[in-house]
This record gives sequence, C-alpha cells and structure tokens, in this order.
Amino acid sequence: MSARALRALIAAWGYGAIAGVVFLGNMGIPVPEESVLLIAGYLAGRGRLSLPAVIAVGVLSAILGDNLGYWLGRHSGRPLLLRYGRVSETGLLRAEQLVARYGHWAVFWGRFIAGLRFLAGPLAGIARMPFRRFFLANTAGALVFVPVVTIVGSRVERPLRALLVMVERVELVVLLGGFLLVAGLAWCMWRRSKG
Repeated sequence: MSARALRALIAAWGYGAIAGVVFLGNMGIPVPEESVLLIAGYLAGRGRLSLPAVIAVGVLSAILGDNLGYWLGRHSGRPLLLRYGRVSETGLLRAEQLVARYGHWAVFWGRFIAGLRFLAGPLAGIARMPFRRFFLANTAGALVFVPVVTIVGSRVERPLRALLVMVERVELVVLLGGFLLVAGLAWCMWRRSKG
C-alpha cells in the first residue's frame, strides 16, 4: 500500500483506520502497521489528529491484536500460519525455536523487527508460552514501540513521502539484521547439537 493510500485511509477513517491496521498487523496479518503509525504521528504533529489519542489507540490495538494472535497460534497453530502467513516451513521452524529459547524477550524485541512483529503473538501461542509471561512482554513492547514510532512521525519536518522512503530503507536493514540474527542463532544451535 502506498504512502498516499495509507494517508487517504487515515484521513477518511481516522482513529478507526489506525486501530484496524495495527490490530490486524499484531494479530498475524502482514500489513504496514509501522507506516500507519508514522503517518498518524505525522498528521498529529500537524494538528490533524491528537498525538495522545493516536498513541492510546495504537497501544490498545497492538495489545489486543497480539493477544488474539497468541490464542490463534495456540489453538490453530502452524497450519494457519503456513497457509496464510506467507512463511516457509523452515522459516517458521527457526522462528519457533527463537521464541521457545528466548521466550518473553523474543516477544518484546520481536515488536521492533519488521518480519517478526506480525508473527510474535502466533508464535508464542504455538510455543505454548505461558499467557501471563506473553501478556506482560506483549504489553511492555507495545508501550515502548507504539509511542516511539508515533512520536518519530510527529517530529519529522520532511515531507511524508521522504519519511516513508527512509522507513522502508530502515525496515530493509532491520529485516536483514533480523535474518542474520536468526541465521546466526540457528547456526549456533546446530553446532551445539553436533558437539
């Protein structure tokens, strides 16, 4: 979805659009939730939306979406993610191992990694992470991630298109870094299993 389309969506539906996209993105559907939060922050910085309201809607939607993703993962699990999540069997196995090994930290830090963000809740459910630990990590991650992204959007002086191009580049670097981290962890686990 282009920056212009996202901006039009937020202009037409306001806080409902923010809530819907962030909720879906945290539930396990790969949508551009960070771009929506940046655009909403940008619009709040220009007085078109309320910054505290954008943050509150974003945090609440992120928590609720991740909780639903957790329960979907716990009850429907792997088949659902493999069919609709655009994830390979190998990629899903690596992500499951990461969540199983690092637990609540994977949920918390997963919120900051573009490719892992939408999978954190479902993966925690598949890994049977205790709900209380998941809920605390999920809430803590939302309370940090949403305000940071929204406030960054509100403080930008550049035109919105330049901001989104920058975000896409940063996301690519973060996604590459996340991939290298997961590959490195998988390699370390493989070496330990052989030794």
